[in-house]
Amino acid sequence: MHLVVPFASALSPAAGAALSTLQWPALERLLARLAPAERLEGDEFSLTPPHERALARARGWPDAPDGLLPWGADAARADGLPVDDEPAMGWALLAPASWHVGAEHVSLANPADLALDEADARTLFDALAPLFDEDGWRLHWGAATRWYARHPSLATLPTASADRVIGRSVDLWLGSDPAARTVRRLQAEAQMLLHRQPLNEAREAAGQLPVNSFWLSGTGTPAPAAAGGDVMVADGLRAPALAEDWTAWAEAWAALDAGAVAGLLARAQAGEPVRLTLCGERHAQVFDTAGAGRGRPWWQRGPLAPRRDDPARWLAAL
Repeated sequence: MHLVVPFASALSPAAGAALSTLQWPALERLLARLAPAERLEGDEFSLTPPHERALARARGWPDAPDGLLPWGADAARADGLPVDDEPAMGWALLAPASWHVGAEHVSLANPADLALDEADARTLFDALAPLFDEDGWRLHWGAATRWYARHPSLATLPTASADRVIGRSVDLWLGSDPAARTVRRLQAEAQMLLHRQPLNEAREAAGQLPVNSFWLSGTGTPAPAAAGGDVMVADGLRAPALAEDWTAWAEAWAALDAGAVAGLLARAQAGEPVRLTLCGERHAQVFDTAGAGRGRPWWQRGPLAPRRDDPARWLAAL
């Protein structure tokens, strides 16, 4: 069993304050049984967040440049679309989005907050599809907030995960690749088209977020189907972290410790091999039972090295 924990830590000072109040009885006991294994190094400005890199590694995907892990093709395959018919074709996730125009920048709202039902999403999808057809792109339906784009340029166009962009200025994450200029133009044209959409007027009148653009991510060519393995993603920290609700995030950590982490601890106590990956904004740290009986290497010794069972120090380093 491999448990992956996205948003286990964050760089916000408020997140750090919340982190200092947490207690992890199950996690402390689990870390005491495990040994630090590989560490996926990065920074907070990478297009691909650490948890996506960790999940790609767990799936056995080959290493890819930043911003080119093919989550779009992978999700499209799961939705029954024929991604393997053209192995060199580029795919992407295309999420209907609400861009908020503030005094200093334009930010991306969480697509989950749109609360789009299928009928409204179909109306918007059908309105946008001809816009992409004109550029030789093809849109494919997956679900209300899960659409796909297919075009050869998407095979090599790095894009930022929505998990990097939500609540932040979109300008920081749009990219300067020549193909990105086409994406920016399509976003601008989509904004003009959706501004005239009667459905958006009705949504705003009902106090709902307008759907006024889209976000493109998960670009690349299809990776091999996921390798075997028991991987569980604990996603309860994601929503409060993206909303920067650190009180709710701390509560979600307590629930996670009492739930999935305690479950992994029970497996380890029963003698099963287990693996844990904690992911922050910059790095991901893997722990497993494989090296738990060995002495710690030199880089984990000394007064500044986190104790094996010290969650706070491990998380602060992510």
